[in-house]
Amino acid sequence: MAKHESVVGGEAKVRDGSVALVAFGGNVIHKRGEGGSYLEQKANARDMCGRLLTVLERGYELVVTHGNGPQVGNLLMQNELAREMVPDLPLDVLVAQTEGSLGYILQQELLNELRRRNRRKYVVTMITQVVVDRDDPAFGHPTKPVGPFYTEAESDALRQRFPEWVVGEDAGRGYRRIVPSPDPKRIIQSPMVRSLVYAGNVVLALGGGGVPMTKDANDKFVGVEAVIDKDLSSALLAMDIKADLFVLLTNTEKVCLNYGTPDEQRLDELTCEQICEYMQEGHFPAGSMGPKLEAARTYLEAGGREVIITDPEHLADALDGNAGTRVIWK
Repeated sequence: MAKHESVVGGEAKVRDGSVALVAFGGNVIHKRGEGGSYLEQKANARDMCGRLLTVLERGYELVVTHGNGPQVGNLLMQNELAREMVPDLPLDVLVAQTEGSLGYILQQELLNELRRRNRRKYVVTMITQVVVDRDDPAFGHPTKPVGPFYTEAESDALRQRFPEWVVGEDAGRGYRRIVPSPDPKRIIQSPMVRSLVYAGNVVLALGGGGVPMTKDANDKFVGVEAVIDKDLSSALLAMDIKADLFVLLTNTEKVCLNYGTPDEQRLDELTCEQICEYMQEGHFPAGSMGPKLEAARTYLEAGGREVIITDPEHLADALDGNAGTRVIWK
């Protein structure tokens, strides 16, 4: 096991052990076909938290990051429907709201699961700010789907009702609202996440990819109307805290070539070089596995040790080397 040095309360401490960062999407908590009620999300969080504790059982300290697409999309819809009654809230504030609300649900279920297993740990939710470049070209070319899926007819009606929205097709699965997704440059709270996890706490951070921030003409931090890809910001956090394992959970057990076709090929292992080659050939588009593989490659190229990509149902087997796709440097 590696040794890590952290600073807690102003004093340097050395902790034996390894750190894992596990990232999953907002659809894990608000599943497709569900209404997204509090009780539904709480039940889904309970199931996810039971799976997350298998990471602790393998000897890792744990940082959890998560998406918020369905949740922030619902808040955006509430914004639009109630705009004649209450003031609008900007997208960065809605991202922060879902960091807090989803963090609360997950934190509660993790604490309950830890108590059930007689594990003495605290769980901390961190509202996480992420610096982006205010001149990032993404602001002129929205690409990030948020919110629920719509039919083509529903999407046409939304464009008429909300002309400022960009609505487009999402990987052949339906239509969704599309918002800017600038690249993450710096995570302001990385030192605090690192100190907390090295002290033995479970940390929930980067909800929805983190709250996008930039600096104005007076060098002050301000929020921006965008959503940061949670896989890319998770890779940056994994690098910052020197995580030994980076797990990206998705809706398939393994990464696949020609996904969903008769020529589908399931991959047990991928190298960074192969990722670049396959992407050049047109595999792994931005709306599907692309950001996860880009995040894996970024983490490994910066000196990361190990990446696993799988679905929540196979997490335990993947940790034991019996499922999922491992991404390696070469």
